[in-house]
Amino acid sequence: MHKPFQFKNFSIHQDQCAMKIGTDAVLLGAWTSITTNPHSILDIGAGTGILALMLAQRSNAQIIEALEIDDNAYEQCVENFEQSIWNDRLFCYHASLDEFADEIDDKYDLIICNPPFYSEDYKTENTQRDLARFQDAMPFEHLLESVVALLSENGIFTVIIPFNEEIRFIELALRVGLFPKKKTRVKGTITSNIKRSLLEFSFTETKIETTQLIIETERHKYTDDYINLTKAFYLKM
Repeated sequence: MHKPFQFKNFSIHQDQCAMKIGTDAVLLGAWTSITTNPHSILDIGAGTGILALMLAQRSNAQIIEALEIDDNAYEQCVENFEQSIWNDRLFCYHASLDEFADEIDDKYDLIICNPPFYSEDYKTENTQRDLARFQDAMPFEHLLESVVALLSENGIFTVIIPFNEEIRFIELALRVGLFPKKKTRVKGTITSNIKRSLLEFSFTETKIETTQLIIETERHKYTDDYINLTKAFYLKM
């Protein structure tokens, strides 16, 4: 029996998902701004459903929907939603982003995505893991076009990507009319290279707010910024 990953207010079963709970998802779910009080939220490529669950905890959104194409991950996401205290606000669709964007007329106030972003040429022997990890399963261009179709006029879109993809991703977003509002560059330690970029977009051009987040001062010693960001979720924070 696989033990679920336990957060303060919910637990995540992940034995059927290729991509397990990682720092990226927790960072994105905690960092994403809800100051606009979104009524409707969409998580693209839900996996375990962690982002939707984090936003159910943080927000008063009445509609929190998730999209997952992989059969096993979809079933696990539904199970995690059903077992949570917010199950009346959570729903997962089993569809591709193409199908969903074509068929759904609704617009979402907040769209969130932790996309697959390994664009290297190699593949593993595990097709499910490849689907979850490799960018060709959800090219950035395709993701951004779908976001434009699904985002409400005053909505925001947040995403976490490798830092080395930041410039290209922003260029692609600008081409479809999405403007960067916030950037937070994530480093493991003060001396390590920037590893990830947390990005927020909207349809309105504004001055970009750029910040930096360092996760650890040393191994397993977390910075105050990281603790403050994630302490509502992690049991040991």
